[in-house]
Amino acid sequence: MGCDGGTIPKRHELVKGPKKVEKVDKDAELVAQWNYCTLSQEILRRPIVACELGRLYNKDAVIEFLLDKSAEKALGKAASHIKSIKNVTELKLSDNPAWEGDKGNTKGDKHDDLQRARFICPVVGLEMNGRHRFCFLRCCGCVFSERALKEIKAEVCHTCGAAFREDDVIVLNGTKEDVDVLKTRMEERRLRAKLEKKTKKPKAAESVSKPDVSEEAPGPSKVKTGKPEETSLDSREKKNNLAPKSTAANESSSGKAGKPLCGATKRSIADSEESEAYKSLFTTHSSAKRSKEESAHWVTHTSYCF
Repeated sequence: MGCDGGTIPKRHELVKGPKKVEKVDKDAELVAQWNYCTLSQEILRRPIVACELGRLYNKDAVIEFLLDKSAEKALGKAASHIKSIKNVTELKLSDNPAWEGDKGNTKGDKHDDLQRARFICPVVGLEMNGRHRFCFLRCCGCVFSERALKEIKAEVCHTCGAAFREDDVIVLNGTKEDVDVLKTRMEERRLRAKLEKKTKKPKAAESVSKPDVSEEAPGPSKVKTGKPEETSLDSREKKNNLAPKSTAANESSSGKAGKPLCGATKRSIADSEESEAYKSLFTTHSSAKRSKEESAHWVTHTSYCF
């Protein structure tokens, strides 16, 4: 049963105690959050976007996720709150001039400094490596350190000058408490957007229906109360009374059109008090009239005789 040849077992070999909880390396966790995409687990490359909960993604990975939402993807739960491309914001990041990347590590024997980050805060100069809290603005996508926003208090973005509110500030890779606060804000924002859409729809329907009503009844509607028999008799009498009036009006209008008005008299231009130059423009003037000698015969009439 073992222990042959004079071997002496120790206590930990015979008695199995509780398993030790594996601790996650903080440095490795920070590198994974700030340098890799949450969806595809690939290195972050521009264009980089962030969701309303402060997680970083490659834009290509988000588009692929929205086009193909298959249940086989285990990492789809991390982006289940992203319903469309409008739910993410493209980030405007400032490059770190001291970051070399893999340029100097061609042989693979160079030490990688995990504290060195690709991007920095454009105001204070802090590196975006997870040691300092960073946030971005939903309205413009500019990224700053939280220290810069606290030291330089303003209601306008420090780089592009766009106005923002407190709700537009979203912490990148925040704690669980920060994520809970951002989730409640996100839900409230989406509820507000739905209510605004619902209020806009009835207004649009009213604007479409108003011109139809005005065409049908341009004047004020008058409702008569009474028995249906009385109303039908009154309508018939009105129609009979209106018929002779309309015929008389038509006859009078036709008579007026056919006969000239008795008060109207023809006025000749020769009798008017206008100047002679103005009168000579008309054929009734004496200069326009020709004598029998000047008038041409029908045989000899040509355009060259005059």
